This record gives sequence, structure tokens and C-alpha cells, in this order.
Amino acid sequence: MKKLKGIKLFAARHSIPFGQQVAKHLGIKLGKVNILNFSDEEIYVKYLENLRGKDVFIICSTNPPADHLMELLIMIDAAKRASARSVTVVIPYFGNARQDRKDAPRVSITAKLIANLITTAGASRVITMDLHAPQIQGFFDIPVDNLYASSKILIPYWKKLKIPDLAVAALDAGSSKMARFWANELNAKLIMVDKRRKKANQIERNPQIIGNAKGCNIITPDDLMDTAGTFKTGVKTLKAAGAKNIYGAFTHLLCSGKAYKRILELQKECNLKQIIGTDSIPHDDKMPNIIKVLSATKLFAEAILRVATNKSISSIFKDGERR
Repeated sequence: MKKLKGIKLFAARHSIPFGQQVAKHLGIKLGKVNILNFSDEEIYVKYLENLRGKDVFIICSTNPPADHLMELLIMIDAAKRASARSVTVVIPYFGNARQDRKDAPRVSITAKLIANLITTAGASRVITMDLHAPQIQGFFDIPVDNLYASSKILIPYWKKLKIPDLAVAALDAGSSKMARFWANELNAKLIMVDKRRKKANQIERNPQIIGNAKGCNIITPDDLMDTAGTFKTGVKTLKAAGAKNIYGAFTHLLCSGKAYKRILELQKECNLKQIIGTDSIPHDDKMPNIIKVLSATKLFAEAILRVATNKSISSIFKDGERR
């Protein structure tokens, strides 16, 4: 990748490993910033480099806890007050994205609230990846570049494996468009699992399958794995329908609650062979060996380079990948 000079790249504390790899791809060094917590947990940010008139890029995933979002907002504010020419926020995982509409009385549209906070703090642009709902781009009054992990990171991995008798399964309606794109790219047949959700993180039993899973090796792509509840139900349904080996593919491995326990159960009981995801969220040492993490840092470095040099980002995508 062409080396880039003349920009300032920083990372929030939990995103430093990701930021270091992005900086390496760009041929620059990660900027110096002092971030600490006072005894009452108040966050303090001070940039240790001159930002006046500079194009600043800040890398920070907004996964839980909420302090990560707060740290990002303070970093944006500090950069603007240091007279940065522009502040582009790079959010590999955009959290709080599932509350994107008012689907019940007296609830918050949290994704819109977060968009307002980031914009009000002083961000000029947002670069993110696989938003849970594409319409969230419209919640911002600043440009948003929504990257996709499928064609650049995840699908190439599966193509190299050359899995026979391959099918792609959408585990719910929300992942159907993604699954259709994957099926086309992998020259595989498409299967749908008709699942209905009772409430957040809880789905009804006995979902129905549209298509024939018997004798197939199946990949189940989706943007996010949280508690692995949907994944567990889908894998068990596919296995009961005669699937051979099953593989999971997720952009964001949030893996909260009982996710690891459920994954290990599926590995033992349902021929779950592997789960692939990206490093958009920092992962802990408890992650099961069945999960393989691929790096998204090169994709983000390419996007940053294009933004910094005023080039189009659309060429990164494949036709049909946008969803």
C-alpha cells in the first residue's frame, strides 16, 4: 500500500492494537495521546502532538462498556479544540446499532442518539464497517462510509478452503440479503431459516427451513454474533434437517453472555467446525479455539488512504454487496 504522510492517526486505548496495524499499513506511526481516568473514572484526554490544520483520524470501536463511546467523544472534542482541520472517526464496530427504529411504545432510537452525539462532538466524517442496519448512515448529518467485510476479508477465506457440497444459510430475515450475496460469490445454493423473535436476545422455538439442507456443508453469514442465541437455534435446525458440517461467519464477534458456552456445545453436538470473524472488536483470552479472527486493518487503511487523498471509496465494494 502507498505510504501516506500529512495526516494524524490516533486510537482509543482499547483500539490501540488495531490502530497500530492500520498505521503500519499506511506507513505512518500512531499518534501520541495521553488518556487516563481520574479516581472517579472521569476520562481525561490530551494530544501530545500539534493538530492545528491537520486531518485527524481517530480509531475507536464503540463496543461495551459505554466508556469506550465516551472516550471517543472526548477525543473528538479535544481534537476540534486543538484546531484540527477535520476529524474523521474510524469505528470498526458501531455499537448501539440494533435500536434503529421505534418498534414499540416509549423506546429510544439509540442509533440516532449516538449519531447525534458523534456529530455534535465535532466529527467531520465517519468510517465504519457492516452497520447492523444500513439506514443508520442516514442518521448522520456528515458523510458516512460503511465498509463491508464480505468480499475483501471473509469470502476469500472460504474460497480458499474449497468446501464441497456448499450451501449458504440465512439464519433470519435480516441476514437474507447478505446470504444471497455470499451464495452468488461462492457458487453455492441458498437456504433460509424462518425465525421469529419474541424479544431481544430471545427467539421462538422450531423455526422452519426454506430449502434443502440435507447433505450440505453450510456457512451461516451475518454481521454480528452477540449471545449466539440465533446462531445456536439456526445450527440445531440445520443439523436436524440433515446438514453435514456447519460454519459460522460474522463481521463482529461481540460474544456476550453465554456465547462461548453455546459455541462449545454446538461444536460437540452439531458438527460446528469453525467460526470466522474480524478483529473489529478486541477479543479476550477466553475465546474458544474454534473461532478464527481475520484482520480488517488493511481494509480500513485503504479507506483512510482514499479519504485522505480525496479518492472514491466505492471501488472497494462489489456490485450487490451493499445492503
